[in-house]
Amino acid sequence: MENNFDVIVIGGGPGGYVCAIRAAQLGLKTACVESRGALGGTCLNVGCIPSKSLLNLSESFHKAQKDFNSQGIEFTGLKLNLNKMMSGKNKSVQVLTKGIEFLFKKNNVTYIKGKGVLFSENDVVVYEGEEKTSYKAKNIVIATGSAPTSLPGIDIDEQNIVSSTGALSFDDVPKELIIIGGGYIGLEMGSIWSRLGSSVTVLEYLDFITPGMDREVSNEFQKILTKQGIKFKLNNKVTSVQNVSNKVVVNFTNNKTHEREKKECDKVLVAVGRKPYTEGLNLSKLGIKKDTQGKIEVNKKLQTSINNIYAIGDVIKGPMLAHKAEEEGIAVAEIIAGQAGHVNYDVIPGVVYTSPEVAAVGKTEEQLKEANIDYKVGKFPFLANSRAKVNNETDGFVKILADSKTDRVLGVHMIGPHTGDMIAEMALAMEFGASAEDIARTCHAHPTHTEAVKEAALAIDKRAIHF
Repeated sequence: MENNFDVIVIGGGPGGYVCAIRAAQLGLKTACVESRGALGGTCLNVGCIPSKSLLNLSESFHKAQKDFNSQGIEFTGLKLNLNKMMSGKNKSVQVLTKGIEFLFKKNNVTYIKGKGVLFSENDVVVYEGEEKTSYKAKNIVIATGSAPTSLPGIDIDEQNIVSSTGALSFDDVPKELIIIGGGYIGLEMGSIWSRLGSSVTVLEYLDFITPGMDREVSNEFQKILTKQGIKFKLNNKVTSVQNVSNKVVVNFTNNKTHEREKKECDKVLVAVGRKPYTEGLNLSKLGIKKDTQGKIEVNKKLQTSINNIYAIGDVIKGPMLAHKAEEEGIAVAEIIAGQAGHVNYDVIPGVVYTSPEVAAVGKTEEQLKEANIDYKVGKFPFLANSRAKVNNETDGFVKILADSKTDRVLGVHMIGPHTGDMIAEMALAMEFGASAEDIARTCHAHPTHTEAVKEAALAIDKRAIHF
């Protein structure tokens, strides 16, 4: 009986471990299977958390190097100790990983180390080294996450040609770094190494960066990053990446002019996206359906084609975001327990943790135009925000999109200081169906960056006070 569970979650990332904890809270006997040897998934081990550590530390170094002197903070002998910086990052990861193990013990979740494989709708076999153990489950949740993908013919060796995993652990600051892909991950990693001294060039297949982002914000974002020293080559297709001696040679062709170029560098980061990690789970044998992108098909209750097997996070459709996976994990646990679990996919924020940060929730202008929805725009620049001004953080703006007839907020897009935190207010407002006037009439503390939100809401009806 000890190997029998109400719920077995395969995968201990943000979706999986949260699902397991919530299921246990609801009185279900729960186990979580993880093959990495550490809980937290990609996000905690080689993704969100270590990258945010390096983003924070590199920004502090950059400010000390470039900004402090002009602000009256003078010192000499500033130097980068990359080993110590990486050690601090690794320590943060270890502490948080152990924290999840503590939460499992606190909530009576059984932590099973090894690779979980489905053998029937109720049978999971876990392989750890030469050993295998069979478990029974009334319900199974697939939460195995995603892995970095590459381009045809480009082999990631995690030495000179790296994924985001390798780019988090360089031994030295590369003199020349090329990033293939102008999305969230590539630009965050580019910001880190640019601040620490790399000459960074971004190669992007499209003629704009950050696909899916509101285009006005995307264009402003590129201008700011260019001003910071990151170089962009847009509308270019990478044709080959090769190790030559101690360098990497990248060949690429302009999509419009067909002009060929070759660039030599020390490191190449391939950041062209991620793919669902579903290999070796026996999905096809069980008849669990996948779409053309290899993602597991689920219904509104997040059930696969087998009713008692669920899937959440990066293995199903939708943005590959840790907090989206968490929401789905909680929803599935509650559905299994007979409650009404639900995820509102229209109000899932996204953040790029560069400096300035970029944050968004809801629809972009492009999406509203495509859907023929009449909307109003309210914008307010951080240049006119007193807190941003005194902190010398004036790049960017807040942009609110509201329905022309009902004034209901349909989307919010921000680029500027602390917008990754500020977007939470707008997600909450949209969850409750707020109008722009509701936000405009809400008192915001002075002086704060969040006053830019109030002013943007006022600007919907052309009544901003400070701009």
